[in-house]
Amino acid sequence: MTGTDDVILELKDITKAYSGIVALKKADLKLRRGAVNVLVGENGAGKSTMMRIIAGVERPTLGEIWMDGERIHLDSPADAVRHGIGIVFQELNLFGNLSVAENIFATREITRGLRGIDHKAQVEKANEFLDRLEAGISADTLAEDLPIGQQQLVEIARAVSLDTRILIMDEPTSALSAAEVDVLFRVIADLKARGVAIVYISHRLEELMRIGDHITVLKDGQITGHAMVKDIDTRWIVRSMIGSDAKDFAKQVEHEPGEEVFRTQDICLPRAQGGYAVDHVSIGVRRGEILGIYGLMGAGRSELFECIMGRHEHSTGKIFVEGAELKGRDTTRRIREGLSLIPEDRQREGLVQSMSIADNLSMASLGQFLKAGFHIDLKRERQAIAEAIRNLSIKAKNPDLDVTSMSGGNQQKVVIGKALMTGPKVLLMDEPSRGIDVGAKADVFRTMRRLAGEGLAILFSTSDLEEVMALSDRIAVMSNGRLVMVVDRRDATEDMVISASAEGHKTRRMQA
Repeated sequence: MTGTDDVILELKDITKAYSGIVALKKADLKLRRGAVNVLVGENGAGKSTMMRIIAGVERPTLGEIWMDGERIHLDSPADAVRHGIGIVFQELNLFGNLSVAENIFATREITRGLRGIDHKAQVEKANEFLDRLEAGISADTLAEDLPIGQQQLVEIARAVSLDTRILIMDEPTSALSAAEVDVLFRVIADLKARGVAIVYISHRLEELMRIGDHITVLKDGQITGHAMVKDIDTRWIVRSMIGSDAKDFAKQVEHEPGEEVFRTQDICLPRAQGGYAVDHVSIGVRRGEILGIYGLMGAGRSELFECIMGRHEHSTGKIFVEGAELKGRDTTRRIREGLSLIPEDRQREGLVQSMSIADNLSMASLGQFLKAGFHIDLKRERQAIAEAIRNLSIKAKNPDLDVTSMSGGNQQKVVIGKALMTGPKVLLMDEPSRGIDVGAKADVFRTMRRLAGEGLAILFSTSDLEEVMALSDRIAVMSNGRLVMVVDRRDATEDMVISASAEGHKTRRMQA
């Protein structure tokens, strides 16, 4: 359908302002039934704000919302649900202490009259939605016990279960493996066939080209382009978003890595149900080297980083920095000894939501700014904060605003800036580009290259094959908790890396 009769929802002249900052300015958007309506733009362009307005989470400052030819008001998420609008947020919104089934049916529980909630029925029904997503999750599992990728699948299952007419997906694949993305796309195709309007936000341009029907580009809170996806290419998207072609973020900084500065020896993390989440991993990183760890969901990459940072008291093995074994078990001491982690889940682990941008940046490095051991040198602190904002191209007009006022990509840059302000010898980066747009990703990757050129040892994990091939000096592959391959980037091929990650359980453990 190409006529106006297929438009289910229309935003007209929508403006949204926060504390004097205009996030959206006179934006128009038409959503079509039975189609994937792609929304793209740099972090801070206004995409998430627009979606939150459609989902009833935010109210527009000015403008109108029309559905099926009638003006409507979405004053709350409940209003949106009543109109058949569902959303999968970029940041996870699960109740960690509830089961997967309880999360899926939260606020609309299946009951047995006066006998209360029918937990068995909820589990059975939830398992149907999870099976449809091939999630490999039991609905009676606690949400907090799932890795972030599977938590993402629970969010998607909850949205699909709502039987929505409009389904918004904000970065739905950011924590999913390639196989899980394929399953999600099959589910989206099924929803399209049922006439559901899909709103799809992603920074993975190849995904947008593969699944999108209509595309709308946002820049600085304004709509800068509409097109049919079949009529454009990825270069058109990038030019519309940032005004020029994407720069080559993978350009090598010519330098030879130095001596080994960091090593793990036989790191193990037992699973409660038996076996190991991290299985005898020994790996080293040299000064000025970027070592990329590639693996699919459940490979043990995040758990390895957590062990290195002292997050798991029952983990075993040894860790060395500059040849000296680290004895302390707590994270604060690990930071003092030269380690710093950028976690995968920035909202829960990387930021303090109630604090300002500036305070989040400096909170881990306040000791550097003490005068006479008692007072903070505010001038030096502000200079360091300003330098971090400049070096990472963080969009922060006022560093004293709450960190929640920023886009997801800029929040990620704040987490990175906070880690760098501690002056680490070894930087651990767990999925550093998750939820970051083309321009912001280039900024982060250039920063990684610059830091490596200055002698910092960087160990980063990713499930993005293109990313690990482009950025790494050496590539390590993990599968089922084991290190199964370490290879120089010059000797690596995509087939080699994929095969190792898929068949790691058949491969012997390696040491690097």
